[in-house]
Amino acid sequence: MKTDIRAYTKDQLREYFVAKGQQAFRGNQVYEWLWKKQAHTFDEMTNLSKDTRTFLDTNFVINHIAVDTMQRSKDGTVKNAIKLFDGLIVESVLIPTDTRTTACISSQVGCAMGCTFCATARLKKQRNLKPDEIFDQVAAINRESILYHGHKLSNVVFMGMGEPLLNYDNVMKSIDMITSDEGLAMSPRRITLSTVGVPKMIKRMADEGARFNLAVSLHSAIDEVRSAMMPVNISNNLEELMESLKYWDWQTGNRITFEYIIWKDINDKQKDIDALVAYCKRVPAKVNLIEYNPIDGGEFQQAAASVTDKYITELERNHIIVNVRRSRGKDIDAACGQLANKS
Repeated sequence: MKTDIRAYTKDQLREYFVAKGQQAFRGNQVYEWLWKKQAHTFDEMTNLSKDTRTFLDTNFVINHIAVDTMQRSKDGTVKNAIKLFDGLIVESVLIPTDTRTTACISSQVGCAMGCTFCATARLKKQRNLKPDEIFDQVAAINRESILYHGHKLSNVVFMGMGEPLLNYDNVMKSIDMITSDEGLAMSPRRITLSTVGVPKMIKRMADEGARFNLAVSLHSAIDEVRSAMMPVNISNNLEELMESLKYWDWQTGNRITFEYIIWKDINDKQKDIDALVAYCKRVPAKVNLIEYNPIDGGEFQQAAASVTDKYITELERNHIIVNVRRSRGKDIDAACGQLANKS
């Protein structure tokens, strides 16, 4: 089986060419084609001799993703069903607004976290995505942003399929390439990693000097309520999560975003509001109230608008930044929590 050449670092490519009796700068050229120019084939590497391209094609492969199907929502949202080299499918989404375009990308095929309100959780986790597979999703959406909106991608959110912190090394490598001048050269400040909350990995990110943004899917600041929806809370409860978030704040100084959906008869009471306010006061944070996107079964229902208003009033009264996020792409199952490979 041929080796995927994108598993090589630039130094390893340089060393490889030297070992084959060629000049080291050939490694630099190949590396630029693979990442900055996102070449899909060796034939595209036109500043290499034909013999060199043939040699590379004989010994290596570029396991590039392919957009299997693309759906466009009436609101401009684009959902890509991405086919991987082994035939597995993940989904990624381009979310446009008047001022920016955001890529929502996946980090795993399926998910093992078991959140009861999420369609992706109904798919068993099959494998982690490699750094190049994550990078390719962003590159593909960047091309779509230019094609449909006339400008480069503005932001990236790791909010697609999978739990990013359970694919830690590959996700961090992908962020390195997305932000590198040798890759897509995006600012880390335009990247947000969303997690259900894995305290030891949040601390590791902080220790390693993460410069991107951190968002936590919270949905309740009461342990028994959160545990019923999100099994991760049973082994990593709210107190342990808070400890890691305080550590993140201490090490990085970056404000945390809590993602929060309000459901009827689940977290729509005054005690739920009070608990969230109290939790937010313990660490610099803002809250995104997210519109719920129903999945099959109807167990969860969006709370009344009046409840959302109560949340907003109490959070603002306590000087906590709060935003309401309206869902995009619901008509093509591209909204938050709906990614389930129905295609």
